[in-house]
Amino acid sequence: MFLTVALLRNRIPGKQWIGKHRRPKVVTLAMKRSMIQKLEIEAENEYWLSRPYMTREQEYRHNEERRRAKWQAIIAAKRSNFPEHRYATEHLNHLNVTKKWEST
Repeated sequence: MFLTVALLRNRIPGKQWIGKHRRPKVVTLAMKRSMIQKLEIEAENEYWLSRPYMTREQEYRHNEERRRAKWQAIIAAKRSNFPEHRYATEHLNHLNVTKKWEST
């Protein structure tokens, strides 16, 4: 028993790819290249995001007309689905079929 422990000292207990004591993944050249490519893309995105297209004064309320038109379209769409106004006389008009207390 002591001989096997001495010989197999660096074994990974349980499943070798999960857990606290897992087998380390070998970093390949393709993994390095893909990571470098992702970092280059991120650096380019940071570059373009750091240079604004408009100044703060130009950006302030620049899309007010479009937002107002969009809001008016939403309101018009909601109003088109809303039924027309009805009065109580229209609603209860079916009760006036026979009026026996009126003189005819």
